[in-house]
Amino acid sequence: MQQYFVVQANTYAEAERKARAEYGEHLTILMHETVKIPGGFLNLFSKEGVKLTGIIPFRDKKEPLYLPQSKVQMNTWPPKEHLNFVAEKEKVLAMAREASFPKEPSFPKEPSLPRESSKDALFRKDQGSELKEVLTLVKNIGEKLDSAAGLQEIHPTLKRIDDLLILNDFSPSYRSAMLDKIQKEITLAGLNNIDAVQDKVLQWIGESVKIYENDRFKVRPRIMILVGPTGVGKTTTIAKLAANFGINEKGRHKRNVVLLTIDAYRIGARQQLEAYGGVMEFPCFSVSDYDELKKVIAVNTEGTDLFLIDTMGKSPRDMVQLGEMKQFLDACGALAEIHLVIAATTKSSDLAEIFKNFEFFDYKSVIVTKMDETMRFGSIIGTLSEKAKAVSYITTGQKVPTDIKKASAIQFLINLEGFKINRIKLEERFPEKRQAEMQRWR
Repeated sequence: MQQYFVVQANTYAEAERKARAEYGEHLTILMHETVKIPGGFLNLFSKEGVKLTGIIPFRDKKEPLYLPQSKVQMNTWPPKEHLNFVAEKEKVLAMAREASFPKEPSFPKEPSLPRESSKDALFRKDQGSELKEVLTLVKNIGEKLDSAAGLQEIHPTLKRIDDLLILNDFSPSYRSAMLDKIQKEITLAGLNNIDAVQDKVLQWIGESVKIYENDRFKVRPRIMILVGPTGVGKTTTIAKLAANFGINEKGRHKRNVVLLTIDAYRIGARQQLEAYGGVMEFPCFSVSDYDELKKVIAVNTEGTDLFLIDTMGKSPRDMVQLGEMKQFLDACGALAEIHLVIAATTKSSDLAEIFKNFEFFDYKSVIVTKMDETMRFGSIIGTLSEKAKAVSYITTGQKVPTDIKKASAIQFLINLEGFKINRIKLEERFPEKRQAEMQRWR
């Protein structure tokens, strides 16, 4: 009857040494798993260890094996199908040993006989072919066992970090890159400090968020164009930018701003922008073609510091309409800045398509809106990182002009779910521009 053993220890190596010391060097280890080993007062301080389960080799009947009943389980584990696999494995290994050390064949005394010579040659040919097949089988079994062991031995800290990244909707490629970086940068001993690892991961996530820094009036007039899908809040964002760029803390104009819209299709688009312009006392124009846009800019260039241009929302799949809009906007000249507006609520699969299909606009930055409407920012962070795009502004509501900020990495980090946020450390690493500074935009 087949006999099995179960051994527990703090580490795999320790458990294996213990098993071989008790049951002999020729035992077969079937599987290992992570278990809790009781310890301390009332077992309150248990720790993780390793449990090995395996087969005790058969011995000669003259050498009976006396084992403690607690260490031997008779026909209870492993399941029948696992034993079949083990039996097949042992059979293959036996074949490999036999094929590797073949007995010397007895050749006939008269090797000149054709029949005997052909038989010997066929024997040697078949033997070599069989040996190759056996060794291939052994190699495949070893690779599968190594692969299974690798999956079981993932460090709990890596598993925890991966769970947090999944919770925050980071893409599989971003998660894989982050876990690879952890394993390269942090030692095995360092992985035991989960809080320190989380701090490091937050720092790396923050570093992957590129911030748009070229926010100065190098030329006048400065022309900023907002493009993006329908419903992401481009018109409201235009009004917020106008208020913060053009009006000081006392409500007086500090720059001359002109508002334009080429969104002649959406009902109320022109009226909405004109209403904002009327409150802030900034001129507002609606244009319908290339020539009209070029003319309005030329006529109002003198004395204007900033043109803010609102565009119609376009489906990222409608490449014809996107191409037509791009030709329309070429009337603004080569120095115009195009900024892509996306909503933080957008699905990760749609984000990738939006970034790709608006690429030929050569947009300078990304403006992320509706940050207050979601709790998952991993898809935004991951797409920005993978596409190597900088983020310039974020909006957190509908209020004009307050619900807009210059982007900073910390604004994404403090909203990540599940992580222990050490805000003091994050603010030291990623200084955030305060809301009071919004009124002092350059």
